[in-house]
Amino acid sequence: MHINTIKDVMPRHIRIMLDRTSHKVIESVEEIRIRLNKPIIIRTHTAEFGLSEIGDCPISKSYIATKQDLEGILKFISGFSLYAIEDEIREGFITIQGGHRVGIVGKTVVENKSIKTIRNISAINIRVAREVIGSSKNIVPYIFKNRRICNTLIVSPPKCGKTTILRDIIRNLSYGECLGESFNIGLVDERSEIAACFDGVPQNDIGIRTDVLDSCPKAYGITMLLRSMSPEVIAVDEIGKDEDYKALEDALVVGVSIICTIHGVGLSDCLNKPRLKDMIDRKLFGRIVILSNRPHVGSVEAILDVNNNFNTIG
Repeated sequence: MHINTIKDVMPRHIRIMLDRTSHKVIESVEEIRIRLNKPIIIRTHTAEFGLSEIGDCPISKSYIATKQDLEGILKFISGFSLYAIEDEIREGFITIQGGHRVGIVGKTVVENKSIKTIRNISAINIRVAREVIGSSKNIVPYIFKNRRICNTLIVSPPKCGKTTILRDIIRNLSYGECLGESFNIGLVDERSEIAACFDGVPQNDIGIRTDVLDSCPKAYGITMLLRSMSPEVIAVDEIGKDEDYKALEDALVVGVSIICTIHGVGLSDCLNKPRLKDMIDRKLFGRIVILSNRPHVGSVEAILDVNNNFNTIG
């Protein structure tokens, strides 16, 4: 974990607190939430801790974040030029070195019905980037048929590992790790969560044959990749808008395989979404991967083969 790149954007006194935090907590931390005039909270998958001069501690004894702390973090992130990250601030998050995503909230400045910037920052949430190399090894063989990657839909409730699994599928196919056959992959990384590009360089391992459109709306990105990069596979995270479905269908028409994710609890949730139900009814997805957090995050409940009436094959 690139925890040092998180420490690098912290004021010195908070950096010292993190240095004194137990190795066990540091290894499992998922989020660091810093709210104005509130205790700093470190979240793992199973617990919450405060942060103090002795390191991790009960939240009731945590250090209380000040306005200067939040301003200092933003200055370090921006290289002391907030103008340099103005576009990212407008989107509500900034990706820093190591692939960590820094979410911010505060007073939005709206101009012409669009958010121009965010001022008076009241909270910062640092989501720690985590790669789970090899997490897709039991999935990839099931999404390969007749020397092609099946059009695959990954269905998962929040915080059940869909982005982590998608990232590792991309890496696996790009290297040709499990199949002994590699693929050119186009990735539309709208929220900068999969490749987590920093200065144009992916901070996560997404393979050597993967081309990334970072911070690009999915519908635009799919079209751009089809026109310019000749991908064999296009991967996107969290489809949902009508234009997303239209772009996916455009890719399918020209023979490109699609791997995408969607929030949902099982197949029934998918069938409650009219556009998605239509695609499933027309058997446009050859595989549907159902994830859960039982017994652990990223557990595969089933891999469905829609050409065989949704038989479980995994």
